[in-house]
Amino acid sequence: MKLIFLGPPGAGKGSLAAKAVEIVSVPHISTGNIFRAAIAAKTPLGVKVKDILDSGGLVDDQTTISLVKERLAEADVQKGYILDGFPRTIPQAEALAEFSAVNRVINLDIPDTGVLERLGGRRTCRDCGKNFHIVFGKPKKDGICDHCSGELYIRDDDAETAIKKRLEVYRQQTAPLIDFYRKKGLLMDLDARPDMETVAELFRKSLTTIS
Repeated sequence: MKLIFLGPPGAGKGSLAAKAVEIVSVPHISTGNIFRAAIAAKTPLGVKVKDILDSGGLVDDQTTISLVKERLAEADVQKGYILDGFPRTIPQAEALAEFSAVNRVINLDIPDTGVLERLGGRRTCRDCGKNFHIVFGKPKKDGICDHCSGELYIRDDDAETAIKKRLEVYRQQTAPLIDFYRKKGLLMDLDARPDMETVAELFRKSLTTIS
């Protein structure tokens, strides 16, 4: 089963994907994780990607497409995958169609106010990358990761100005994918406002309509 998760930043794509992996038994492929690995390694690509993400922008299509195509050629995804964070633009979607055919596109729908509330309170572990929230998912000890005891911090792209920029970029460049996939009969809308357990159950029920 080959799936794409769409939705604005903060819609819960990564959280749902983590649960969906257990439901459909295929790998979760996050371009964000690919980018962060490059950033952590301080490669030339990583430096370039960091500058773009910190300003709330999107990594260029050619770089992103090459990374994803290489990843989808690996053995563990031959039975399917969940793509989170790709495609982000129509050219990326058209390029993906040339080397992989998806079964369904899940659109996580949430208003901008919900995004600001979620991302503004997010805290990320510097060491393992786990996310927490000051309201919805507090760590056991303030500022400390429950999983590895690493320091929790506010990512540059979770600052309010960066969030608003990311939403603006999403509406301009990524939201058109909703119409693109709807016209192909591949799109399914899921309400992303409830808690993640509810959203995951909605996703589970939606699988009956996927061929």
